[in-house]
Amino acid sequence: MTQSGVSQHISKLEAQLNQVLIVRDGKRFSLSPAGEKLHNHGRAILDDLIDLEQSIGDDPAYEGCVRIMSPGSLGLKLYPHLLDLQAKHQNLVIDYRFAPNSEIELAVANKTVDLGLMTAKSKLEDVCSQSIAKEQLLLVTPACLAQPSWQSISELGFVDHPDGSHHANLLLGANYPEFQHASLLKKKGFSNQIGLILQPVSMGFGFTVLPAPAVEAFGLQEKVAIHTLNNPVFETVYLCTRRNYVCPKRVETVAKEIGKLL
Repeated sequence: MTQSGVSQHISKLEAQLNQVLIVRDGKRFSLSPAGEKLHNHGRAILDDLIDLEQSIGDDPAYEGCVRIMSPGSLGLKLYPHLLDLQAKHQNLVIDYRFAPNSEIELAVANKTVDLGLMTAKSKLEDVCSQSIAKEQLLLVTPACLAQPSWQSISELGFVDHPDGSHHANLLLGANYPEFQHASLLKKKGFSNQIGLILQPVSMGFGFTVLPAPAVEAFGLQEKVAIHTLNNPVFETVYLCTRRNYVCPKRVETVAKEIGKLL
């Protein structure tokens, strides 16, 4: 900008602000108090804009919060390992919540979580589901039941849980011709706490069907019997994100870690 252009620009600013910004002394000049204020505010604004540009462009792989939601069985397996990842990178924050599939897909669609893990493919248009692993469903009875015949488990009764009917229909339907529907089983209890579902089973109250990670996490293994049936049944695990969602690097980091763990 030429000297005359600078002078015109200063004159316009002085007219707009109704303040004298430059004190002229012949060919020399200095800033007036109002000019000093304008200079300081302008420099602060420029610095803020530079910081804003850097913060928008900055996308660290191990810093920030990653929000995850999954069924409890997957959470029991994944959460301790993800906490180990956070321990190595303490600017990374793991926000992990347990929920059934129906809540998970809504949370993904509504952008309240970054990653959802589901055991059924989402039916929502806004949710993208990627198959990443399989979980085996297991029949678990009290330790005293060596051979889980249809008669023995029918008499024993079913300890239900939020996914109990779905799991029982899949596993029992594939292995017992006599089985019709989980709703017809004799109910002996219900728990929505993934870590407690096997407690009544260990006390002899009934049997249940659970994914392998939930069974493996139970602390009283000697009090239950885990049965591998003739026709194994597996649930597919889907990693779910919002469609067209551009993942920050921290979310990509956690998604890759989950893929390794499963």
